[in-house]
Amino acid sequence: MARTTPNLHQNNLLLSFNSKTSLSPFSAHKTFYSKRFPGFLSFSDTSSSSSSLSLTPSCYGARIPTAPMEYLPPAPGFDFQKEITRLRRIRSRLSESKMLEDKLRVIDGDARVRQFFSYRKSGFYSLLASLNLGSYDLFLLKCVVAAGQEHVLASTLDLVEREVESKKSYLKSALHVLVDMIENWDANGIPESLGKKNIDVASKVEEIGALRKLLQTLADIEQFYDCIGGIIGYQVRVLELLQKAASGKGSQDINVECQFTKIYSPRGVDLYRDTEFASEAALWGIESLPNLGEIYPLGGSADRLGLVDCKTGECLPAAMLPYCGRTLLEGLIRDLQAREFLYFKIYGKQCITPVAIMTSSAKNNHQHIASLCERLGWFGRSRSSFQLFEQPLVPAASAEDGQWLVTKPFVLVCKPGGHGVIWKLAYDKGIFRWFFGRGRRGATVRQVSNVVAATDVTLLALAGIGLRHQKKLGFASCERNFGATEGINVLIGKNNLDGKWAYGLSCIEYTEFDRFGINDGHPSVASLQTDFPANTNILYVDLASAEKIGSSKNETSLPGMVLNTKKPIVYVDHFGIRHSVSGGRLECTMQSIADCFFSTHSSRSFEGMEDDLHTYIVFNKRRRVTSSAKRKRRHGDKSLHQTPDGSLLDIMRNAFDLLSCCNINIPEVEGNDKYIDSGPPFLILLHPALGPLWEVIRQKFRGGSISKGSELQIEAAEFLWRNVQLDGSMIIVAENIMGSVKIDENGEPILQYGYRCGRCKLRNVKVENKGIDWRARENIYWKHDVQRFETFKVKLHGNAEFEATDVFIQGNHLFEVPDGYKMKISSGNPGLAVQLDPIEEKMVDSGSWFWNYKIKGSHIQLELIEL
Repeated sequence: MARTTPNLHQNNLLLSFNSKTSLSPFSAHKTFYSKRFPGFLSFSDTSSSSSSLSLTPSCYGARIPTAPMEYLPPAPGFDFQKEITRLRRIRSRLSESKMLEDKLRVIDGDARVRQFFSYRKSGFYSLLASLNLGSYDLFLLKCVVAAGQEHVLASTLDLVEREVESKKSYLKSALHVLVDMIENWDANGIPESLGKKNIDVASKVEEIGALRKLLQTLADIEQFYDCIGGIIGYQVRVLELLQKAASGKGSQDINVECQFTKIYSPRGVDLYRDTEFASEAALWGIESLPNLGEIYPLGGSADRLGLVDCKTGECLPAAMLPYCGRTLLEGLIRDLQAREFLYFKIYGKQCITPVAIMTSSAKNNHQHIASLCERLGWFGRSRSSFQLFEQPLVPAASAEDGQWLVTKPFVLVCKPGGHGVIWKLAYDKGIFRWFFGRGRRGATVRQVSNVVAATDVTLLALAGIGLRHQKKLGFASCERNFGATEGINVLIGKNNLDGKWAYGLSCIEYTEFDRFGINDGHPSVASLQTDFPANTNILYVDLASAEKIGSSKNETSLPGMVLNTKKPIVYVDHFGIRHSVSGGRLECTMQSIADCFFSTHSSRSFEGMEDDLHTYIVFNKRRRVTSSAKRKRRHGDKSLHQTPDGSLLDIMRNAFDLLSCCNINIPEVEGNDKYIDSGPPFLILLHPALGPLWEVIRQKFRGGSISKGSELQIEAAEFLWRNVQLDGSMIIVAENIMGSVKIDENGEPILQYGYRCGRCKLRNVKVENKGIDWRARENIYWKHDVQRFETFKVKLHGNAEFEATDVFIQGNHLFEVPDGYKMKISSGNPGLAVQLDPIEEKMVDSGSWFWNYKIKGSHIQLELIEL
């Protein structure tokens, strides 16, 4: 049906678009530019009497999608299978060629390559002549052309030649003016002509730089994806997954009909219900801490979070999100140090866990993370206890026909290739050898956006079970929220070609729920989303087993390849025009390494076989396993799910669960809908080193109350609360929370646990003040950035100590205790009596009191030792 497009008036130019005009698929996104190269258009004349313009992408068919679709069908005339067959043939010949010269001969034999590189008048050829590239760089560029992506190599000069030819048409000239207007919409001066014939030096220098950067990206792809055939293999897999999606079989790299026989809901230990076993498993985890490493996959682009530096306007990675007073990355390290502090308190030994962090260049991710670690002195852990390794970026492709998206000459739209590349990358970069060299056998894996993963026993029990029972992979899971953008954990049974049966835990990505083929008698798609537990990406992994997978020279090293086209790819071209394109990039899913650890059985069996599996799963209450700050809450958004606001409410719910069992009267946190337009009912932020196990924290807190609207922040590990009533704001901040820094033999500052800690004891204390201004519009609760009327605050410098006994503290108070001193607050006549004394020399390092931790059975018992 005909539609009228509004006329555009600017500088006395009138252009109207005929409703019958054939447009590219991306005209639906209000742009004139082909997805292959914005600006690469041919403008064909219509009847001369009409003032309408017909826009058609040159050399390609054009279509208009008639309805929103998750998958765009291929362009007319595009044959997926034919292109896949052609590329597979090239890939096969390349794999047989061992020397670069042989590979060049193979790639030069492709008709596309011969035709493209035989045209010596192109702007691209001119750039090549000025660069004097080596044979390997030429091979990479020829692979791009052979993969059907020659549009990536279109230079500005090529655009100019096309536009010079288009000057023959009056209407084409008019459209050039329109393009210039769009490019300089807010400019006051006369725009530079887009169709000028000579490219200035600055433009050429920019393109040379872009081409060199493209070559580096291509080299990374060719090297990292060597196990599937490099650049050519990458494109083969993209097309295979797009073809599979087009046929309704989903875009996850699995063969449902051939592999899956039965899907079960997995069974494992429920840490929430079986508290006795949970305590025992957590102790296994603490005991095994010297054998454990930590892995953080932080390379994602986190586009949904929309994090921007307010000073520079630069896009930032998720790890830099300021959350509860610190970045998310700092939160991960705090959780880890809390477990190490617990190990020290029990065994009296220092344990520094090696940390491997996978980064990427997306949003300058790697540089931001490295700079943060350096600025914070590597968290008092030494530089040698960290390994940062950067994952390659991969090109995004159109869902329509697999064409790579570009923003300007030689600049691809690139994204990280998913967390699943971590296993191969860790092998390639020597991360496994680094762990082994530090005596580590297993590692826990968690994502930076999940702010509750280390709550209570979850991580320690997960790792303890894995090491104790020599498992290869473990999942921490929980109930799944219907509609959440998260996958599910399943137990899979499949019949192998040798007649044996294989069983193992696995996961199904949320993007596959509506396409997953499930036979009669299996769970329905609807029940998959509710009856099966959530995949949270909290893992325990046996390092030797993971290294074996990462070192394999085939696609096994890249588990769970998917191409998710449900979320549009949004980018801005060099004209400043925003595009939203249906497409995706080849991603690997980290947890799909589980598919490599199936256990085989001679006959079909299910009952009671979980103990024999190489994989396992533990469960806990959802808010003690996963609550993520993944997406920015938009104005007017009525859902807090996966936002920083929603995750803060889960932290408050955990605080209620913890403290209400300490005989502390505290208001309960209601559903998220109650807090859409207001802050949480209270703010309670406890340093994880107070535990991190709740049974430890519960021995430090006992009795009293916390009123609605109150704020409690405790930044101290050596802390005692007995019968404290809080109505308002109370903040206790120790400079030395878990210990003090010493310089080691290598000259690096190292945090020595238990050495000169700050300490605070509160007995029979009532605190009352006006606290937080809950009506202040500038409050951002999840940042812990709030306005206060009054507060009771204690600052402990160095090894300072603070004690308050039998006292009513009313109004605004700040008590700063200097290093080496102990302050006592008691009731005066009138007001408060303050006593400040130096700490005895023999107690300077250990303190005048401390908590003594002892293991009794499967529990940790605390004893207050006063010297």
